[in-house]
Amino acid sequence: MESSSPSVPFPLLQAPVESTYRACTIPYRFASDNPRKATPVEIQWIDLFLNSVPSFRQRAENDPTVPDAPAKAEKFAQRYTAMLEELKKNPESNGGPPDCILLCRLRELVLRELGFRDIFKKVKDEENAKAMSLFEGVVQRNDEIEDDGKRAENLIRGILAGNIFDLGSAQLAEVFAKDGMSFLASCQNLVSRPWVIDDLDAFQNKWTKKSWEKAVIFVDNSGADIILGILPFARELLRHGTKVILAANDMPSINDVTYPELVEIINKLKDENGKLAGVDASDLLVANSGNDLPVIDLSSVSPELAYLANDADLVVLEGMGRAIETNLYAQMKCDSIKIGMVKHPEVAQFLGGRLYDCVFKFNEA
Repeated sequence: MESSSPSVPFPLLQAPVESTYRACTIPYRFASDNPRKATPVEIQWIDLFLNSVPSFRQRAENDPTVPDAPAKAEKFAQRYTAMLEELKKNPESNGGPPDCILLCRLRELVLRELGFRDIFKKVKDEENAKAMSLFEGVVQRNDEIEDDGKRAENLIRGILAGNIFDLGSAQLAEVFAKDGMSFLASCQNLVSRPWVIDDLDAFQNKWTKKSWEKAVIFVDNSGADIILGILPFARELLRHGTKVILAANDMPSINDVTYPELVEIINKLKDENGKLAGVDASDLLVANSGNDLPVIDLSSVSPELAYLANDADLVVLEGMGRAIETNLYAQMKCDSIKIGMVKHPEVAQFLGGRLYDCVFKFNEA
């Protein structure tokens, strides 16, 4: 299930990691809760994962790489549903008590046991191809903005707009199936500021005064998210003289971009001189994060990423899974950004915001 290489704590977490770091943002239970009775929050989140089972089953039954996919997809739905229902009855079952990491891990475990390695592969490839055709136009529009602070805001809005492409959200999976998604329309239709967490002004102020030496960006979804959101931002950092490490998943999980996929995307976008839309990309590296879930526990990353990130002075966690449902309150030794769109009503409720609200949390070291 896990990557075979040994994992290590992310070196930029505030030490001691054991006592200061907790991956999951939303507490499903407290020490005073009965360990044998599911809490209301646990039930709410288990139901959220139950609601996503039909869309995962549909993707699985159409996986051309798996023999007898429809029957195996039905087995996935039955097994995963049974695990979730069991957790409701006994929160200590199946490796519980549950949190968002466990609920994601159980889903991946069942899929992989049945031979499903990458049920979103087709849609990822389609969306990557679409987004790559739009990349030059998006960076050109950014480059036309002369004011540095306004360009930074436009890039951040691009990341948030791109982050809508998330097929792990049942509501968005339905919208996507019906209509597809327009990146530019999404940019224009972000909820109005102030966002539920909004440190954009402080970030713009820092952006215009300082260039970071090295940034590590934990990336999220394929398609518009990585190609039209993150890569234009990474390119702008490169223009400012910042080295950039993009940390991507080791193995497929929902429609998140993987390390091999991201290497291929960047190679396709670079010109014959190794430039990314005219910007030297020799200081852009892709690293395998060692992660195989749509959320991330930073106490367990690949040694490769730990080595590359050790001297970074900016950490960016992007997407609801990595930056909001996990790691929103993670304290770093350096400047950090947590950025993502709120795509579950349960997360909006916890934060006191709106569905499709935005989170932009900027902390200086």
